[in-house]
Amino acid sequence: MKNPKFEFYLDTLNGKKIAVLGLGVSNMPLIELFSKKGAIVIGCDKRQKEAFDKKTLDILTKNTTALYLGDDYLDHFDGCDIIVKTPGIHPDIEPLKKARENGASITSEMEMFFLVCPCKIIAITGSDGKTTTTTLISEILKEDGKKVFVGGNIGTPLFDKAGDMDANDYVVVELSSFQLQCMSESAPISVVTNVAPNHLDYHKDMDEYTNAKKNIFLNQKDDGKLIINMENEITNSFEKEANGKVVKFSLKQRPKDGAYLQDGKIYYNDEFIMNEKDIRIPGIHNVDNFLAAISATYDIVKKSSIVKVAKNFGGVAHRLEFIRETNGVKFYNDSIASSPTRTTAGLKSFDEKVILIAGGYDKKIPFDGFGKIIKEKVKCLVLVGDTKDKIKAEVEKEFNGEDLIPVIMANDFEYAVKSAYAVSEKGDTVLLSPACASFDMFKNFEERGNTFKSIVLSL
Repeated sequence: MKNPKFEFYLDTLNGKKIAVLGLGVSNMPLIELFSKKGAIVIGCDKRQKEAFDKKTLDILTKNTTALYLGDDYLDHFDGCDIIVKTPGIHPDIEPLKKARENGASITSEMEMFFLVCPCKIIAITGSDGKTTTTTLISEILKEDGKKVFVGGNIGTPLFDKAGDMDANDYVVVELSSFQLQCMSESAPISVVTNVAPNHLDYHKDMDEYTNAKKNIFLNQKDDGKLIINMENEITNSFEKEANGKVVKFSLKQRPKDGAYLQDGKIYYNDEFIMNEKDIRIPGIHNVDNFLAAISATYDIVKKSSIVKVAKNFGGVAHRLEFIRETNGVKFYNDSIASSPTRTTAGLKSFDEKVILIAGGYDKKIPFDGFGKIIKEKVKCLVLVGDTKDKIKAEVEKEFNGEDLIPVIMANDFEYAVKSAYAVSEKGDTVLLSPACASFDMFKNFEERGNTFKSIVLSL
């Protein structure tokens, strides 16, 4: 066992009654671990039994003393010592408040991981760009010969892997506002790419969302490092609340300490790192992501490792991912873009006007000003999903009586993609960049992006 802290923590769970709330990817590995250590484990999930595959059900049946599925899954916390909740469940819902009052500790897979992790953690959050930045940081560390574990909101649970980690390893973890909301630990190196309105269907208001993001650094020690976007007003304001060193990155200015772009060249303080054109993935927002990654790794790796990743890294799936060219029409999948700011960044990556497919689940975030970038960068707009009327109204307001670009209102996703192709001409670009979450039609943005790819490849 490389990490005795992990084993000790598991030993403390013997005889404890633990409710695992939400039986998804991050929580399932916990069921067997807790059971083997003598905990009394109950499983709770709003999904019915039919939603689980046989392998999962076998694990649950073998390792839980009770399984509560369906509408009453929140009604069984009596006597629980610990409740491990999935990130998507708000900590202030009434059943959890009541359980807390009755002495239960409410935690999460990620909070427990921070307690047992033996090595240095680099944590990344932000409204946009956090997955690409997380991936860049991990690739730079790997290129430099470090042993790296990557996880969190990027899709991989980490707690069950903590036993295989030692002090010389690195963990790069992407954290959502959901995961951060109750965090009482902060990573020694924390990156905030930006903060803009997002997930206001979950959070009570923008203040709650912003305060959740702050937990990535508020509990840092004096030797901690906070890396923030100088050009984002909200993140730049975090400096005054930081306990340790503050490093900034900027596309427009030279920070006192950090990475920046100047005349097509990228620097960290006075040191030239590389040319902007060395970065293989397109878009000025990806230059921003690289500046964040450089700021996080500059003191840890050789400069050559940063440059090599810049020249070879082709991007992350569903993030301005080139799919194919057919009959002179190029298709790009930017399904990760679940906010107007993310879609705006994607649109700015193209010199020409594009055919944009947008719309989806309504996260209750405003589309104010979204019509401006559409007027500037879109030649035809295809709208689909719950927000299609909301986006159309914002676009019409921007045009304000001028000739409106063609707007196609689609009733289903396949029709939207095929309509975009039908109106395209040789030399056009079709971009899926929804500016909205996917939950009105899909399980997640990956399923939406994969469906888009499948339709495009069948054209």
